[in-house]
Amino acid sequence: MKVTIAMDSFKGSLTSLEAGEAVKRGILKACPDAEITVLPLADGGEGTLDCIAQYIGGEEIRIKVKGPLGEPVDSSYICDSENGTAYIEMAKASGLTLISQEERDPFLTTSYGTGELIRDAVEKGASRLFIFIGGSATNDGGAGMLQALGAKLLDGEGNEIRPGAVGLKDLAAVDLSGLAAVDISGLAIEVLSGLTEAEFSDLAGRSIEITVASDVINPLCGPDGASFVYGPQKGASPEACIEMDKWLEGFAKICGFDPFEEGTGAAGGMSFALKNLLGAEIRSGAELITEITDAENKISGSDIVITGEGRMDGQTVKGKAPFRILELGIEYGKPVHGICGILGEGSDECLKAGFKSVNPLTVPAMEREEAIKSVEDTAEALFSHIM
Repeated sequence: MKVTIAMDSFKGSLTSLEAGEAVKRGILKACPDAEITVLPLADGGEGTLDCIAQYIGGEEIRIKVKGPLGEPVDSSYICDSENGTAYIEMAKASGLTLISQEERDPFLTTSYGTGELIRDAVEKGASRLFIFIGGSATNDGGAGMLQALGAKLLDGEGNEIRPGAVGLKDLAAVDLSGLAAVDISGLAIEVLSGLTEAEFSDLAGRSIEITVASDVINPLCGPDGASFVYGPQKGASPEACIEMDKWLEGFAKICGFDPFEEGTGAAGGMSFALKNLLGAEIRSGAELITEITDAENKISGSDIVITGEGRMDGQTVKGKAPFRILELGIEYGKPVHGICGILGEGSDECLKAGFKSVNPLTVPAMEREEAIKSVEDTAEALFSHIM
């Protein structure tokens, strides 16, 4: 029997590969002759680069950048210089895990450090960037990132605005002409700086192809936008969410773009800036990861597929990473079973979508060693029943 395992992380307990290896050990207890392939799974958030490092090659580049609150932090990205490609994880520079619960404040947190990673990669010769934007601590619409790349975001007196979402309160003008210094081209050059695309091409030695990995479909603004949906988990009060939504809408209008466009609210609006101002393509993070790991080929040759995450509920089937594995399993006629830490509201939607079973841990656990043992036991119980 051939089994493909592609588990997402159990946030706070197990990484993707730790969960996958635990499932493997459990299966082998019930079915010692099983041929098992363990693939990493992620949706573009924290830990994505660790998941895919063995599949993409290149070297880890370590640099110090500005963290979410402007303090220096040690960060890194992966650069495949042979292919001119860099892989950047926003969480490593502007992520929630870089600050304490008490420090969370999207009024002040900035995406500047992510811009520094992008700039360093481009200056080292990368012409193709993959940017994974999950797990951010920011809600500045990508303003800090743009400033790190040389853009000028100015208040009414011609001064650079402050870091964080609060800086957008004073925003009066945006000038992207400085991006030419790092060879970053965008779609809004004529609108924002008075340069034609041809003039900008002469300034910039080359254009940069940017792919953004995100599974968030929320718009930048509105009741389903970045501020109201994700602001609270980043430390924003209800009143702060109202203010930030207003400031982000003003930012979008100054730039000449629709603040209610689907998908531009990811990472506190980072997807808005990357897509509309730097010409990035936004793709499903889960889809991109499965391509990088060649999951389709592995699944097509399997007899059974196992996937899951810390919590499976009604949101799982709305584009989350395990759902992408389910889609591939259905495409090739393979039974797909889910293993998760807990079942949440709407988990029956997973069965309706096509999962053969969804199995919460036999003993719910958050501590790493206990969680590993419980995942093993759950996988063993599942396969004892299947066999």
